[in-house]
Amino acid sequence: MRLGAVALASVSLLAMAPGGPPLLPERMADTGGGTQLITAEASRADATSGTLTWWDLRDGHWVKSGSAAARFGAKGLTEGGSRHQGTNTTPTGLYDLPYAFGIGPAPGGTRASYRRVHQDSWWCQDNDSRSYNRWTEPRPADCRAAESEHLIAYTKQYEHAFVIGFNYARPVRGRGAGIFLHVNGRGATAGCVSVSREAMRRVLAWADPARDPHIAIGTADGPTAITTY
Repeated sequence: MRLGAVALASVSLLAMAPGGPPLLPERMADTGGGTQLITAEASRADATSGTLTWWDLRDGHWVKSGSAAARFGAKGLTEGGSRHQGTNTTPTGLYDLPYAFGIGPAPGGTRASYRRVHQDSWWCQDNDSRSYNRWTEPRPADCRAAESEHLIAYTKQYEHAFVIGFNYARPVRGRGAGIFLHVNGRGATAGCVSVSREAMRRVLAWADPARDPHIAIGTADGPTAITTY
């Protein structure tokens, strides 16, 4: 090979090599094992806003598929494993997304299991109930209305939503219930993550259960850094 050709080939290889710092999912300790990931990142633990980004793993590399402004709890974010119910904090950690739901019909392209909200749909948050941190229809006698969410009452927020698997598989009473990814309300949330209606519809059309999507919630650095999850 001529010298000039060698030099040209070297330049071509350099151009093909990945450059810049690693993307957020590549810096994380765990991404859930699937090929789709949502990250919800705040600048610091007392922040009430940040960025939601959804990613696809393609040919061994994470690719950003979309992003949107996000809102967090009115009291910021806190470590999910030690969170206390009623603190208006968003739990940090890595979670699955058991199913989607909504007052409105599922957006076109939705592949996740999608449950429609009815007049008798409730999310039980009563620590004394056997239905703690579960959807119930109707509300059971041992789940007090004052300690639960009547889902249909949240016409804007729950037009579309995803259940975040925080404290869901094996609920610990007192840790928190009803943590969702949902449509923005008037301001910060009571502990959920929220985005615009358009962003929520885009996430639902993107998420593919066959690709095992997870959501990672955390901060840019510190004890609750998203990269630690």
